[in-house]
Amino acid sequence: MQPQLVTTPRKLPVFVFPQNITFFLDDQSTHKQVLTLYNPYDFPIRFKVLCTAPNKYKVVEPEGTIKARYCIDIVVRHTALVFSNCNVVDKFRIQMQEHPTKQAIGQRDVEAKLLPGTTEAAGRSTPDPEMFQQLPINETRQQQSYALIAQNRAINKYTLKPPRSKHDLFRGNIQNKNTEIYLSSDMNYVMDKGGTNYIALIAGIICIVGLLLPTEGEQNNRVPDYLHLSINFKLIFSFVLGMVTIITLRL
Repeated sequence: MQPQLVTTPRKLPVFVFPQNITFFLDDQSTHKQVLTLYNPYDFPIRFKVLCTAPNKYKVVEPEGTIKARYCIDIVVRHTALVFSNCNVVDKFRIQMQEHPTKQAIGQRDVEAKLLPGTTEAAGRSTPDPEMFQQLPINETRQQQSYALIAQNRAINKYTLKPPRSKHDLFRGNIQNKNTEIYLSSDMNYVMDKGGTNYIALIAGIICIVGLLLPTEGEQNNRVPDYLHLSINFKLIFSFVLGMVTIITLRL
């Protein structure tokens, strides 16, 4: 005698809309709700509606058959409309069965609740937790952020950071420590519409004049002695003139 094969019952998802139903005590239009059961499969299925509080509800056609690729509507009516039943969560279980064996193949629970008042009053007091809305946009803060980004870009564009250098002059060390020349975006340096930097231009002229003056120790009767500059001063003028030239070319 061959042993009989035991088949495991298959489980299929159950499609029901809506996922929960709400009744309002003072709104008669909500005392009757509709549940839609879907059968997207290629074979007919049976359904059966169960409830945790059957004495409070009346369901039209609590069981039946759904054709293949078809849907049906079942009407659920609340029959215990008293204030003591408000805010109590009941559940309906939609059980799907094979046709015609009536073997359970899936189920879905739907919550039901009775609320006091009407739909409009409940909507004003407690918003629907499933309704998603767009958040407000702070346009002023966003514009300030864009302005700050543009200002930082302007500062970075006109910022010059020369490398650190070290020179030995007459047994003395002249060390340039991270010299930075900034041209800020708020027009700290006076510039015309053509982009001319008058401060850099004046500094360059002063450096050129200083370099043209005679050096200490030279004999020149045309220039007074107090205008004879030392070599260290002329080196400083040369360095500043070079920096001014770089700034002018970058502009």
